[in-house]
Amino acid sequence: MAFLGSLQGVFSSDMAIDLGTANTLVYVKGRGVILSEPSVVAYHVKDGTKKVLAVGEDAKLMLGRTPGSIEAIRPMREGVIADFDVAEEMIKHFIRKVHKRSTFSKPKIIVCVPHGATPVEKRAIRQSVLSAGARRAGLIAEPIAAAIGAGMPITDPTGNMVVDIGGGTTEVAVLSLGDIVYARSVRVGGDRMDEAIINYLRRQHNLLIGEATAERIKTSIGTARMPDDGRGACMLIRGRDLLNGVPKEIEISQGQVAEALSEPVQSICEAVMTALEATPPDLAADIVDRGVMLTGGGALLGELDLALREATGLAISVADDSLNCVALGTGKALEYEKQLRHVIDYDS
Repeated sequence: MAFLGSLQGVFSSDMAIDLGTANTLVYVKGRGVILSEPSVVAYHVKDGTKKVLAVGEDAKLMLGRTPGSIEAIRPMREGVIADFDVAEEMIKHFIRKVHKRSTFSKPKIIVCVPHGATPVEKRAIRQSVLSAGARRAGLIAEPIAAAIGAGMPITDPTGNMVVDIGGGTTEVAVLSLGDIVYARSVRVGGDRMDEAIINYLRRQHNLLIGEATAERIKTSIGTARMPDDGRGACMLIRGRDLLNGVPKEIEISQGQVAEALSEPVQSICEAVMTALEATPPDLAADIVDRGVMLTGGGALLGELDLALREATGLAISVADDSLNCVALGTGKALEYEKQLRHVIDYDS
């Protein structure tokens, strides 16, 4: 059996997966990030059995637009698995998509998990990956992966602070000597921002919009600070009027979006402040010197770095390839496994 295992190891390329609430990225050893798709699965329900119709990009187009017999869901909620079977199907699909030949391959897979995940949630992720066809499944904490991906010198004896804003969670961590000194995971992320926009429009304009529209508003004119003139750029959005039930189109300005997003942005600022309060003084001194690194898709929100700078007074920088940071970091942990052995957890 051991020989068979090593043989399968020769035929397969090991991979690192960033199993995100919004997007799943797959990094293949020696080839880099080669797949980045939304974490959405659409399936057909017939006589109580589920048959997967589409995964990823195709399934995302179906979100909120499905007939009764088809369901489009996101199996990951707040960084952890919400629907076990569907998540397993999704991981299987992505592994198959990356591995054209499926007979011999049993790759070793490293997956990143939020720092705040419970042992039960970690076991769920590990089981899903193993039953999707992995030879071994390792877990790495998301803040460590994000920091490695952003190119921070985490193995040095100096304090590094990373804020990873994902779809479901925001991870704030202080790292030193290759491990976590203090980390805090708050369940605020891109999804919470979308919800805030939906709720704001429902309250202020009696307009009901879907998640896809909210996400489009956030990515087009989303901003964390009120524009200087109080309005900023505008865009037209369509939704359903709640007063008389007909679809209508209204104009929304950046100022309104900033007002809608004030609560989630405030939560992120508070998480950063709490982390700074709990940091040992010598490491805090290093952070003042080096500043804070923002990673994750949420870091792309307009002027978020300025909002955090105003709240903390520290230098805030956004990582170069912030969307792929965690996947790149998890991939580097796979490439340099010997040096980073202590951060990868293979058994729990």
